[in-house]
Amino acid sequence: MHDVLDADSERGRVYRCLVARPRARIQELAPAAGLDADTVLAVLRDLAEEGAAVAFGPAHSSDDRDHCWEALPPARVVETVLQRDAMRQATARRAGDELERLYRYARRDAGTYGALEVVEDRAEVMAASNRLQLAARHQVRVIDVPPYSGSSAHYLDQEALQRRRMAAGVVYRAIYQGCAFEDPVAGPNMARMVEAGEQARTLDEPPLKLAIGDEDLAIVTLPADGRDGVVSLLVRPSGLLNALAAVFETLWRLAVPATVAGVDLRIDERDRRILTLMASGATDDAIARRLGLGRRTVVRRVSTLLAHLGATTRFQAGVQAARRGWL
Repeated sequence: MHDVLDADSERGRVYRCLVARPRARIQELAPAAGLDADTVLAVLRDLAEEGAAVAFGPAHSSDDRDHCWEALPPARVVETVLQRDAMRQATARRAGDELERLYRYARRDAGTYGALEVVEDRAEVMAASNRLQLAARHQVRVIDVPPYSGSSAHYLDQEALQRRRMAAGVVYRAIYQGCAFEDPVAGPNMARMVEAGEQARTLDEPPLKLAIGDEDLAIVTLPADGRDGVVSLLVRPSGLLNALAAVFETLWRLAVPATVAGVDLRIDERDRRILTLMASGATDDAIARRLGLGRRTVVRRVSTLLAHLGATTRFQAGVQAARRGWL
């Protein structure tokens, strides 16, 4: 039905003539569309069958040539096209999932792991990364570590793609190594993406380079053994992909939000003791009694320390404080 919206197709030309000419007859539509009457009649019947046009005719005549034709609203036609596209995509995904399961089942005893594909060609890796982002419907999770080998053009292309996906509602969460701030290319790219809405955090030394699209595909990039370059592993739905997603979420909880990663907060002895007690699991009431402080003072200081550390739990605060050498 897509060609109904294509002005260069026969059906598109007839439908556009109908849109501009309410209750038109075939004799009027044929010259306007540049088609003969028989072709226009066949197209009108197709449009009526697909819900893009309707005929009005005299009760005494069953000949479509005597009818007037009316286009149904374009907004309804567009919505029908989009719904059919969505159904086709859903059907394709289901078929792909079934074929993927069959693929892995057929190879379960062949000495290979069907969910894993090794890719060494850089162009193929970049294409897989683009597919991962374009297919994501909910979120893309990324761990980015050196070496930052991409060119400025590569980062600009990635920015453009990421902005489009975020505009479509896809959430990007990224964990960067702390030194990314200092890289002349990766640093400005990270800053622009954070400003555009990316949720970014930093860790001192993330253990791997990783990208995950929803729960459908992960790409792990590792140094090549015994030679220069890298090797990428494409991981499809499996226990391994679930494990990689769990690794990301664990590191995310430990990482520092990028907006506060560079803050060098000086704390006094009282805050240091509060942090120590927080890390041990003490409640606000227990901390207040132990340090001889008012409960409201403790609550206020705990809230401030959590914010500066970019932590949402006391455990995270303890980890971040230890990383900064405060404990």
